[in-house]
Amino acid sequence: MSKVQINKLPIIRGTYKYNEPMSRHTWLGVGGAAEVMFEPEDETDLQYFMQHRPQEIPFFVLGGGSNLLVRDGGIKGVVIKLKNANFTKWRIVDNKFICGGGLVNFNLKKILPQHNLGGLEFLCSIPGTIGGAFRSNAGCFGGELSQVLEKARVMNGHGEIFEVLAQDFHFAYRHSEFPEDWIILEAYLKTVIKSAVEISAQIDQNDKYRKTHQPQGIKTAGSTFKNPPEQAAWKLIKAAGGAEMVEGGVRMSAQHCNFLDNDGTATAAEIETLGERIIAAVKAQSGVDLQWEVKRVGQYTNNDE
Repeated sequence: MSKVQINKLPIIRGTYKYNEPMSRHTWLGVGGAAEVMFEPEDETDLQYFMQHRPQEIPFFVLGGGSNLLVRDGGIKGVVIKLKNANFTKWRIVDNKFICGGGLVNFNLKKILPQHNLGGLEFLCSIPGTIGGAFRSNAGCFGGELSQVLEKARVMNGHGEIFEVLAQDFHFAYRHSEFPEDWIILEAYLKTVIKSAVEISAQIDQNDKYRKTHQPQGIKTAGSTFKNPPEQAAWKLIKAAGGAEMVEGGVRMSAQHCNFLDNDGTATAAEIETLGERIIAAVKAQSGVDLQWEVKRVGQYTNNDE
């Protein structure tokens, strides 16, 4: 984005950050800079930006950055991050948990037991934000967003706000028909009444499973590849020799070989190259086409158009 284009950005009440390193905002800790990062003050501020932004300048909405690989050339245009507390507010109406798209899923660990809200325990274990869970229909422990979502309030790239029913997202396994210019303002989640003891016990059980079976304390992005129908991606990777592959500063975790492990020195290019090598090895060994679960965005180099 040229200086002239930057000068065309609307005056907002939130903040603009220029050449913001995306490595600070993703769990993998790699990637180039966002030309501009916009953190809106509130919904009205975001709407004003959408209504007055130059249409030729692209934008990308960032969730928690937990399942995201930003390439080394960074992201052109504006990255929007709903960091302000105005996007994390929540309320309970008729046993429905209504929350802002910026609410971090881990924060549900305290909220749910305090208000006897069952049925959402699995969300506590999903890294990232509520809004970020929509595109991939995030899930774990037998639950996924589509099972508990009633509807959502959404803003599109023109600043129009409307409601979308759960079925209109056309959810499938790790997939939804989610337009690139949509931003989740609020999610309406269905709950069931449970005791605080029961809810806390389920959350603790899920946490213990993750700590036992999945790597902790590393730069990773959760599951790298989707599970093919009736198969486990990690088993296919192991059988194809992917668990032993190394590319620069990245390999698959020794504890769970569907999790990337960046030793802190890897580049985005090395991570993506390793992923493609593993896809090719699995295809050659089993005939299965692995699909990335990690979302890859951005330019390969600063010179890419």
